[in-house]
Amino acid sequence: MKQRIQLKVNGGNYEIFVEHWKTLLYVLRDEIGFTGVKSGCEEGECGACTVLADGKPVNSCLMLAPQAQGKEITTIEGLPVEEDLHPLQQAFVDHFAIQCGFCIPGMILSALHQKPS
Repeated sequence: MKQRIQLKVNGGNYEIFVEHWKTLLYVLRDEIGFTGVKSGCEEGECGACTVLADGKPVNSCLMLAPQAQGKEITTIEGLPVEEDLHPLQQAFVDHFAIQCGFCIPGMILSALHQKPS
């Protein structure tokens, strides 16, 4: 049985009908269309599915979609940009840290949350 949930993703509001066991990863990619969220291990180990929930990194493969209600979700597509790329994204490009690019969105969002010591 599906339930209605409301999600705030990248500043937009989405109303979705979803089974209670669907993960946030599934809803973001397949229901809403934010394909920057990647499915890697689906065990919370690799970080390819990382998004920000209220500014903190979470593995969207481990969070059920209903648990995301009331939280501000940010995917790589929601990073604020002044020009073409967010400065952190540009730093990855400038320093040849983009590798194949598959897990870079998760790395960027995780690094964005880190505070210098």
